[in-house]
Amino acid sequence: MDRLFGARAATFFLFLLGLLLPLQVRAHGAVRVDEGICKLFLGPYTMQFTGYQPREDEHADRHEDHVHPTDGGGHKEFCQDIPDLGYTLVNLDAIDQKLREMPIEVSIVPYPESGSVEDAVTNPIVHLPPKIYPSGTIRFQYTFDQPGRFVGIVTAHNGKQPLEARFPFNVAPQPSLLDVYGKYLFIIVVVGVLYWYSDRRAAVVRRSKSSAVG
Repeated sequence: MDRLFGARAATFFLFLLGLLLPLQVRAHGAVRVDEGICKLFLGPYTMQFTGYQPREDEHADRHEDHVHPTDGGGHKEFCQDIPDLGYTLVNLDAIDQKLREMPIEVSIVPYPESGSVEDAVTNPIVHLPPKIYPSGTIRFQYTFDQPGRFVGIVTAHNGKQPLEARFPFNVAPQPSLLDVYGKYLFIIVVVGVLYWYSDRRAAVVRRSKSSAVG
């Protein structure tokens, strides 16, 4: 009986864990963290994806060359969602040599409230026409002045079927109630489950002793 209670408590605990813990892996299309590196997956090839924003104590109108991974920490780095409004710089670095030989095209479009992404492609907020980047590094910047949802589209023109990667992302997303209070709720639930399990276990022990005495 004690083992049964233990199994039920463990099952209930795991169920709550799945409900209450924030998702560590979120769907962001072709951009995701892989082996500790933010990568963009473009068909069989990959690019390292890195985004930068000036920190709050810096001027938002800094030029492209001033916000760079080697600037001594004067920037905030992100992988998927863009944390704040303002000047934003994105670096795409080809990991596979083949990508350095293909014309690469980049577009950023507003996420369509209705219709399809194809409809929105005709009105991009950022567009880099197809170009070969021998260095393997593609860099673009944009100043986001309002929060919202967008889609990034990276296309490699290999002379056959183009390779396309799409990644939806949010700009200045607002945290949900679960993000803010989820950890506290989780602690409360864990304490409650442990108390319930201890109480039930003590009750079983008491019944076992009573049966033995009887």
